[in-house]
Amino acid sequence: MNLSQRMRSVLKSLVVITALALPLTIAVSSSVDARIGGGGSSGSRGSRTFSAPPTTRTAPNAAQPMQRTITQPGVNSPATAGGGFFNRPGMGLLGGLAAGFLGAGLLGMLFGGGLFGGLGGLSSFVGLIIQLALIYFVVRLAMSWWQRRNAPAYANNAAPDTTPPNQQSNMRGGFGFGLGSGSAPLNITPDDYDTFERMLGEVQTAWSNEDINRLHTLATPEMVSYFTQDLAANSNRGLVNKVSGVKLLQGDLAEAWREGPTDYATLGLRFSLVDKTVERTSGKIVEGSETPVEVTEVWTFQRRNGGNWELSAIQQA
Repeated sequence: MNLSQRMRSVLKSLVVITALALPLTIAVSSSVDARIGGGGSSGSRGSRTFSAPPTTRTAPNAAQPMQRTITQPGVNSPATAGGGFFNRPGMGLLGGLAAGFLGAGLLGMLFGGGLFGGLGGLSSFVGLIIQLALIYFVVRLAMSWWQRRNAPAYANNAAPDTTPPNQQSNMRGGFGFGLGSGSAPLNITPDDYDTFERMLGEVQTAWSNEDINRLHTLATPEMVSYFTQDLAANSNRGLVNKVSGVKLLQGDLAEAWREGPTDYATLGLRFSLVDKTVERTSGKIVEGSETPVEVTEVWTFQRRNGGNWELSAIQQA
């Protein structure tokens, strides 16, 4: 076997190993996010549940779509029908296209054609990388188009707010909330920002203590149902997730609006915390560590008829 043949064999093996290891990598990375919400996106944002909230300085990346929600769009997307790894909730069109490209490539290799028609030397390998990059960008564009096409329209039931932009936020030096959106149709006061910051810690503490009754006073019934499922899953594994040292580092308002008697406020939050999962009996750490980590998420709060704010959604940024 000459050097060229050996190179082709090694490259083919690497491609197969990478393809097979990809699902495992995703599974491992998701299991590490054991904090409240499971590192996923859950909950409801009223009529804006399927519309991505505006990005902010705190959360400059688009928030992930909801993976768990009781709010249903008018028509189920065919891209999420079916089963298998690439049809998991949240994979959508990207998963379907990825599965098609991967399946076609692996079949081509099995029948001697190579992942993209052969890897005949270094130039072909560079071509493979270029083709993979092109596929990635095409899939991203297709997925963005699909999300825009299927995002339902919503009506803003609130009258325009005339509060000056400099009164729309709670300005603080150092840590805490910065300047919020000046175009929010619902006025968010400094007291509201204080409440959001306090609830960030209280929700995490109640989760860490597995205090379902306390969670019921801080979150909507929908969110509590997800927290209960996640806590039960940990319990079945003989594990408990311990969160401590929660500290808000930065936060700002993405949008605030009113739908009938219900007010909504969506905020980008960057905070630090100690996130570890331990064995329930021995206390041995199995995931995470004692070292604080920084997390950026998008939280939505709601209140009805001027009552108390409740956590209604958590999205990953």
